[in-house]
Amino acid sequence: MIIAERKPLDELMAMLDPFEKILIVGCGMCMKACSAGGNKEVEALAAAVRSLRQEKGRPVSITEKTLGMQCSPKHVLQLSDSIKEFDAVLSMGCGAGVNFLADNYPQSVILPALNTKFIGVTVEDGVWSERCIGCGDCILDRTGGLCPIARCSKSLLNGPCGGSMNGKCEISRDLDCVWHLIYERLKGLNQLYRLDELFPYKDWSTSSHGGPRKIIREDLKA
Repeated sequence: MIIAERKPLDELMAMLDPFEKILIVGCGMCMKACSAGGNKEVEALAAAVRSLRQEKGRPVSITEKTLGMQCSPKHVLQLSDSIKEFDAVLSMGCGAGVNFLADNYPQSVILPALNTKFIGVTVEDGVWSERCIGCGDCILDRTGGLCPIARCSKSLLNGPCGGSMNGKCEISRDLDCVWHLIYERLKGLNQLYRLDELFPYKDWSTSSHGGPRKIIREDLKA
């Protein structure tokens, strides 16, 4: 799923400062699943904005709504009858959701409430870890289902670098070397021959990064 986290409240308040009538829109799919933009988070953000505006003596009218998805026409079009009533729409969807609202409502101000991070998995309550960067050219059939592009700190395609040691990445000894994991997995599947296949040069026109990212929410950990 897509993983995101809410922008700092002071950044959001500055973003919303010119507007008095605001619609906060949540997402009932990925953003709800990662506790960033579901019903509960929409209610909490609306309450915080109202409280801070009240402290400043500034008028504000906030309406809350959570769509099933913000990346689906049938859900986004549910706003068509009312969106013109608002000065601005604050989206608690991922970046794709913000874009899709803007595409469908070109006359409305659409603002992002979240910072979209990565495509990941739930490791435990309140902990998410990256597993995919959406490179558009999946090679997992050749690497035992483990992605060296997202999970290797250097996105190496043909084996580990010289810095890995005892199955750990040189970037952090808390980080598994994914090529060690790939080797062990292919060995268990009797598919070590896969390692004899050389990958061609990768098209890096999509963005890269410095290793698997992680979000930890202490308030959600069991």
